[in-house]
Amino acid sequence: MPRISIIPSFELDSGAVLEDVSIGFERWGELNDAGTNAIVIGHSLTSSPNAKSWWSSCVGPGKALDTDKYFVVCANVIGSPYGSISPLSINPSTGKTYGATLPQATVRDTVRLHKLLLDSLGVKKIAFAIGGSMGGMQALQWALYGPDYIHGFVPIAVGAHHSPWCIGWSEAQRQAIYADPNWKNGTYAPNAPPMDGLAVARMMAMVSYRSFSSFDSRFGRTRHPSGSFNAETWIQHHGQQLVNRFDPACYVYLTHLMDTHDMAQGGKSLHATLSSITQPALVVGIRSDVLYPLEEQKELCDALPNAELAIMEGPHGHDTFLIDQDELNDIVLQWRCQHIDGLIDSQVSDEVNCIV
Repeated sequence: MPRISIIPSFELDSGAVLEDVSIGFERWGELNDAGTNAIVIGHSLTSSPNAKSWWSSCVGPGKALDTDKYFVVCANVIGSPYGSISPLSINPSTGKTYGATLPQATVRDTVRLHKLLLDSLGVKKIAFAIGGSMGGMQALQWALYGPDYIHGFVPIAVGAHHSPWCIGWSEAQRQAIYADPNWKNGTYAPNAPPMDGLAVARMMAMVSYRSFSSFDSRFGRTRHPSGSFNAETWIQHHGQQLVNRFDPACYVYLTHLMDTHDMAQGGKSLHATLSSITQPALVVGIRSDVLYPLEEQKELCDALPNAELAIMEGPHGHDTFLIDQDELNDIVLQWRCQHIDGLIDSQVSDEVNCIV
């Protein structure tokens, strides 16, 4: 179970106010006396805040997200069932679960909520924020807090806004859940959720997370002993795996949340917003990604004043950032050593000098 923090009241961008807002999170390492050595990890769509379980090659002593040197935090997003307020949470005004009535949050809402969590933990500045896919959306939002609060950021396999292509994939998955007779407009009984619809939604997603070459080299036209093609049994397996650990209403909620991702905010154009972000950025793209194509990361790099592009060449599509972890660790570690470590070390030294 994750650690839980409670925020008494929180207003969403929509104006809706949530009460007794829970945030599930995990933390590793120690916060320095200056409160300036925090690394914030944003998780992807169905991941938990236990980043060590899905990014084991990147989180730990001596790794890119070094738990000996840094205070590493990963918080669960609004709408996810791993400790944060979600459709499964109890609405304090009714005593019943929110279900489909939970007011829709944005990516920006989630980051603002997580900022309150960091404040409660004593964090004064973030060394850098990092994440892939939905986590990359959060890293970009963190950057808008400016260089006085966050030194750098690493968005991975994400664009400056959720594209019509991605929105189309999200809606197709939602429609699979809606088509399940058990959906009942999101008012389904806890003991009869629309799990068949969720399984199909996940199977669609898994195809978008990989690539043609990945499927071709891994499965070809080989068959399972049951007679099904191995490509069929693989996506069926992943559909069932998600059914065993996730909730359909949370999946619908989070896909809508991802669709809100847009760095053009406050009346500014997309280019104006991105060009105002001056912190060092490492934008990581994946050449085989068909969901968030490399062109999107190149667009980010071109618009951000202080960004560099790293390209992962793995054939696994969007999921390459979760599969080729050793490569990603090396890329991020090199960037961190070049752009972040010196700033953190100097701040700690300055703090010590002030105390002396």
